[in-house]
Amino acid sequence: MTKYDSQFKLSVVHRYLSEQHGGLKAVAAFYGLSHSQVRGWVQRYRQHGVTGLDKKHSVYDAAFKIKVLKHLWRDDLSCQQVAQLYDIRCSAQVAQWMRLYDEGGISALEPKPRGGRKKMPTSDLPTPLPPLPDDARTLEQLRKENEYLRAEVAYLKKLRALRQAKAPSRAEKARVVLELRQGHDLTVLLKTAGLARSTFYYQVKAQQAGDRQADLKSRIRALYECHKGRYGYRRITAALRQMGETVNHKAVQRLMRVLGLKSLVRPKKYRSYRGQQASVPNLLARAFQAERPNQKWVTDITEFNVRGEKLYLSPVMDLYNGEIVTYAMQRRPHFSLVGNMLKKAWSKLSDEQTPLLHSDQGWQYQMPAYRRQLAEHGLTQSMSRKGNCLDNAAMESFFGTLKAELFHLNRFESIEQLQADLEQYIHYYNHDRIKLKLKGLSPVQYRTQAFEL
Repeated sequence: MTKYDSQFKLSVVHRYLSEQHGGLKAVAAFYGLSHSQVRGWVQRYRQHGVTGLDKKHSVYDAAFKIKVLKHLWRDDLSCQQVAQLYDIRCSAQVAQWMRLYDEGGISALEPKPRGGRKKMPTSDLPTPLPPLPDDARTLEQLRKENEYLRAEVAYLKKLRALRQAKAPSRAEKARVVLELRQGHDLTVLLKTAGLARSTFYYQVKAQQAGDRQADLKSRIRALYECHKGRYGYRRITAALRQMGETVNHKAVQRLMRVLGLKSLVRPKKYRSYRGQQASVPNLLARAFQAERPNQKWVTDITEFNVRGEKLYLSPVMDLYNGEIVTYAMQRRPHFSLVGNMLKKAWSKLSDEQTPLLHSDQGWQYQMPAYRRQLAEHGLTQSMSRKGNCLDNAAMESFFGTLKAELFHLNRFESIEQLQADLEQYIHYYNHDRIKLKLKGLSPVQYRTQAFEL
């Protein structure tokens, strides 16, 4: 293997860092070097400066090797990473130290003595004096230090096997200490883990007692899976209370975090607006509450894209309980989509019911045919202001929920599959999906309860 002096390595590094001669491959090709060689020199220069490029002939003592291994296990580093940090030129050395420690402990890391051939003892040599006895206190200190190092290394290795990206919890630390207790002094292990003795015994007792909240966790998971991940901790709390479970929402939130359960989030949105501003006033004025069913309705159109094909949904929502009164679906956003929706909506009204029907300024809602049908059935038209989606926030919220809980959660192979799932979801939304603002009831349950009172 060709050896290079420090000056040559430095010129290679400077050429690479100047960024005027291409990247790593170009610099390596210019000097006839391998990519890994150039990369290693650059990394050592960045970590240790010019001294990182000098020749190095080092003999490492056991204390240094233990320090390197502890750093590797504590921070979950690779042999190459820790070698760069400590300017160890060959990362294979670190791997060898790990193997030696596994085979023989700390004593196996002591450097072997170097020298010439061993001399044979001769009878002519004087008998050596017996070694002076060591100070008893010093020997005891060495024994304790050795025991502490053994315990610390064992703890870090065990923790590395259990640990993921996050810092270990007290329960995990206690579990590791408990597993290592047979081979190490408990006081030393607790000091290594940074655990108080009382905390350790508390965690052991809690773990041996079993999971007292296992039943609650299983019910939370069942509700989460039943609603396909659509429920957050507030809705799951409300559902548990409906089942007769007295539970605090903070406890549910904490257990969902432990179980790794999260409600879904939503992105957005198709716009149907075209053309000039309509002359219809905003009579709804963001008053999204109604005193009785079929008093205030809102409507809009949303778009779905499945493998390049599109589907448009036009629903009507009753602001009394958030129920989807009716809906229509088509592959084109023609006026017939809204026309079919209106025909279905008329069948939901009695003769004396004439709700306000609010929409955005989509071109379908500005058509004379649309306005005429509303007038014929006695409905009052209301429109959002131009470019103000918050004026129709109730319907926007439904579309966001629908897409987050159904469309973005699943993979659809065809428009027909999407249509079938949309029908199922809207039925679920009306009959089964509870709303906190409806006192933990679904829209249909809330309307039915109101009629019974």
